Amino acid sequence: MSGRQVDIRVESVDTRTYSVPTDQKEADGTLTWSKTTVVVTRVSAGGRTGTGWTYGSGACQTVIEETLADVVTGSDPMAVGATNEAMVEQCRNLGRPGVGADAISVLDVALWDLKARLLDTSLTRLLGRHRDRVRIYGSGGFTTYDDARTEEQVAHWIGDLGADAVKIKIGESWGRRAERDLARVRLVRDLVGDEVEVMVDANGGYSRKQAVRAGRSMYDDAGVVWFEEPVSSDDLDGLREVRDQVASDVTAGEYGYHLPYFSHMVDAGAVDCLQVDATRCGGYTGWLQAAALAFGHSLQVSAHCGPNIHAPVAAAVPNLRHVEYFHDHARLDPMLFDGLPAVEKGAMVMDETVAGHGMTLRQADAERYRVR
Repeated sequence: MSGRQVDIRVESVDTRTYSVPTDQKEADGTLTWSKTTVVVTRVSAGGRTGTGWTYGSGACQTVIEETLADVVTGSDPMAVGATNEAMVEQCRNLGRPGVGADAISVLDVALWDLKARLLDTSLTRLLGRHRDRVRIYGSGGFTTYDDARTEEQVAHWIGDLGADAVKIKIGESWGRRAERDLARVRLVRDLVGDEVEVMVDANGGYSRKQAVRAGRSMYDDAGVVWFEEPVSSDDLDGLREVRDQVASDVTAGEYGYHLPYFSHMVDAGAVDCLQVDATRCGGYTGWLQAAALAFGHSLQVSAHCGPNIHAPVAAAVPNLRHVEYFHDHARLDPMLFDGLPAVEKGAMVMDETVAGHGMTLRQADAERYRVR
């Protein structure tokens, strides 16, 4: 695309919502679910289409159609940052955290994809590649699983994907089944041996002192290296307290919807690694901002869930630790999208021969799951 060509503007915004049942009932420490909702937006300009999605509420579609589509339509696809800022301003009276931020994120990802496609280059190259392979870790291990299902899933992560780190859910029933938590962690350590990292996610299910006791036991007994949301991510003092008293890295950040959230978390010394989710935090624009903030404080970042949508932006930062290869999203994405990154030896391999992020909605297959 030449700078002297006729000015190109975004012509259309198309948003659809899909609901995909999980393969069995799932739960973490504080929530139970049986379906995954995904909101997909496609933005078009100059004969090209960019695609973005979030695993948020179908209410995102309403926010996009009633509030944000008019902001994006007619915007310059080369000026994604400016459009992102305009969307934030438009959501002022709606409240940015939550559904508003999810809706902004969907559109931002789609706009970055569109920009790269208009320039006929890969998104990773456009953003500035730091690596051509993005490390993943296997994630799932829901509290609803019995031992046999846990063993099956862990074997898939290690044997089929080549992952060198795995994570399970703990904090079952708001921390009321701590003994089962510890037994399940021990099971995973026995399954993977000494060469694979064991990680846990309590989803804020423990109290502060309970988290300290559990963290010490899991490190001593199973060498757990990653303790995610041992207490609520809103309790920054509690995260810092746990971090000061356990050997495992304490992590959080998946509920960050804007940069001030991450800034407060980092300033509080609450985490050893900052989690960031591009489908919530303002898309690739917000993800890069959070990664830069972490880098400025000598922290690494880890992409929360949505492995495929994170691959291009994760490859573009110097301080990446890994990307979460979350069971629900790793299962859902191939059902709806073409062009997903290949996984080899525990990493997603970046393909710089594709335009944009390379992924497109397979609409005929997706239609059976469409709810809006």
